[in-house]
Amino acid sequence: MAVRPERDGVHCLAGQFSYFTSLTYWGLGFYFLVAAIHTFTYARSGVPLLDRFPRPLQALHSAFYTTIVVYPFIVTIVYWGRLYSGHWFAEIFAGWSNVSQHLLNSVFALFEIVVPRTDTPLPVHMLWLILVLALYLALAYVTKASKGFYPYDFLDPKAQGALVAAYVFGIAVGCLVVFGLAWGAIWLRKYITETRLGKNGKFAKRGHEAGARGDAEMAKPQEVSVA
Repeated sequence: MAVRPERDGVHCLAGQFSYFTSLTYWGLGFYFLVAAIHTFTYARSGVPLLDRFPRPLQALHSAFYTTIVVYPFIVTIVYWGRLYSGHWFAEIFAGWSNVSQHLLNSVFALFEIVVPRTDTPLPVHMLWLILVLALYLALAYVTKASKGFYPYDFLDPKAQGALVAAYVFGIAVGCLVVFGLAWGAIWLRKYITETRLGKNGKFAKRGHEAGARGDAEMAKPQEVSVA
């Protein structure tokens, strides 16, 4: 997504963080990097790095996953439904850039819904999604105050008037709807693959053996010392 104007497709690194599209796209890249690290550590030791994190960090990672399977769809819907001019891009780079950030982003999110053995997001994550959107809204107006422009024209109260509130609440409601659809899709995938087909996956040998040893230890009768 371009910095100024939105559909131009070419922008500098410093300015792109004013746009929700760029933030979510960077989020996708960072998520896949972290997921690759977890996968590598699991393949090497049988225990993913994520399992070694403190519980608060595990909870944050879970919330991070929820943003990955929700926000890209919001970006795609808002861009092609509201921001796209209807005319294809004159520059090849602009076309590829916008397709990558406003279409392939949802493909990546759909991959995370369909392929991994992730569990359904927690309902409390809906609050997290709305909180992040509210923080971005504040960032958009900070951008106006510091750089002199709105990242998205529908946030301009002088141009849109009362419609600004309608856009903001509409996107928030749409975010919750997408969350519900993503939750349902993940539940359906788990039901088909695990409950109906019994495809519970193959686990790393060392991790499975460690788990089996732990279960065996738990099953042993405990000695009680009598003073």
